[in-house]
Amino acid sequence: QPQLVESGGGLVQPGGSLRLSCATSGFTLDYYAIGWFRQAPGKEREGVSCISSSDTSTYYPDSVKGRFTISRDNAKSTVYLQMNSLKPEDTAVYYCAAGPPSCPLVPATEWYDYWGKGTLVIVSS
Repeated sequence: QPQLVESGGGLVQPGGSLRLSCATSGFTLDYYAIGWFRQAPGKEREGVSCISSSDTSTYYPDSVKGRFTISRDNAKSTVYLQMNSLKPEDTAVYYCAAGPPSCPLVPATEWYDYWGKGTLVIVSS
């Protein structure tokens, strides 16, 4: 049974940092791209990063480019999202998802096969 479990969320002040983890099990992470999405109250789910199975391709929208970094450790079956210079508008539930080896050209929830249940990030003073 494929599983993804997010952790590392919490309350952080503006300008602070968090590192989210996505621990996977029940499938071979090496063959999957992993995407991170977020959903704020009343808003649609938004793609914030993707890393290909080969670790040769990553994606970030302009809203997080230069602040967020995605990485993967296949030996630990875990993908990370390092978030720096956090802003109040980054407040959301963050989800990781596993899909085909390449990242989609445009972030799309339907690209991904398996999803975690999310971890809440609150950026507030």
